[in-house]
Parts: sequence; C-alpha cells; structure tokens
Amino acid sequence: MREEILDASVPLFAMYGFEGVSMRFIAAAVGVTPAALYYHFSDKEQIYLDVVRHAFEGRIGPLKPLLDGGGEPWGRLEAFVARLTHVLAKEEDFRRLMQWVMLDVDERRQQSLANCVFGDLFDALCKIAGELAPNQDAHLLVISMIALVVYPFETRPVGRFLPGYQRQQEDPEAITRHVVGLLRNGLGASDEGKSQQRPVQGIRAEQT
Repeated sequence: MREEILDASVPLFAMYGFEGVSMRFIAAAVGVTPAALYYHFSDKEQIYLDVVRHAFEGRIGPLKPLLDGGGEPWGRLEAFVARLTHVLAKEEDFRRLMQWVMLDVDERRQQSLANCVFGDLFDALCKIAGELAPNQDAHLLVISMIALVVYPFETRPVGRFLPGYQRQQEDPEAITRHVVGLLRNGLGASDEGKSQQRPVQGIRAEQT
C-alpha cells in the first residue's frame, strides 16, 4: 500500500506542487481514507519527501553506476548524459516534479532532499568534473551540466513557438550530441595548455 500511495502521489505533486496537494486529495487518488494515509506517513511533508525520493531513485538512481564505473571519464559522463536525456524525454511527471522541487522556498525541505536524495549523485558528478577540469569549480560545473540537459525540456512548451525551432531538436539523441559538444568544448577549453579538442562522436543511448 505504501508503494501504491507513492506511485499515485507522483503525478499529483508533479501537477500541483507541495502547496497544491492535500492529504484528502492524495487519499482520493489512491482510493483510501485519509486515516489510512496517516498509518503509513506522519503528515503531508513526509509523503512529499518520500515521493521525491521514490521518483528520483527509481528513475535517476540506476544511472549513478555509469559515473562510478571504470574507464575514461569522458565516456562515463557521455553515457550518463545520454541515459539522463532519454529518461527526461520519457518521464514527463518526473520532470514536472523536479521543477516544483526547484521552486520550493522551504529551506528545511530543500536541505533534507539535498542530503538524502540528491547528494550522492551530485557528489559523483563532482568527481567526474574534477577529473575533467581539475582547475575549475566542480560545484558550478555540475550545476551547469545538469542545466544543459534539463533546460531543453523545461523550455519546450514555449520553445516550439520561438524562431529557429525544429521538431528534431526534441530528439533525445540530438539533445545528447548538443550537450556533449558544449561540455567537450567548454571543459576541454577550461584547462590551460589544451589547444586541441576531441571531436564529438554521435551517441546512441539504450532506450530506457
């Protein structure tokens, strides 16, 4: 029942955010009484935090081994970007939920999510950034990497009506090639003494 509650709550918080969802709303979506919710969760905030963890670990958690594995760091980062792009293209509710998370003004909830949900993946990305550009600010590099992947999806609703839009720009593989190209050129140029850039290779990610 707890898993059913979490699964049913993902689209609710994705559509309305933390403030727009009530315990009664969740109970109605699951088909149980509000009292049944309190058997599994102490309050709405606990449901929200557990929903974010449930959604994030279920969709992004399996990608972390791509960063932790052996091999050349560029290959590991590119594999991660490719798989992440496909996940975001497929999981609309997850994308919307993450947008609400970023807009949440409650610092206590944000700190809890940073420590318990996002921290491990962010740390793994920081280690990759440190390998690729040891003289740069790893934290800012990771923020920029994530933004490069996520922003094309966040801006899609209005981007379709802006000059230069082409439908193929929504293709996950096209986004992957674009992001990887920017990362290679940016990170490769950030280290002094590196005058030659590796060419960007086409990437075909396994569909998730």
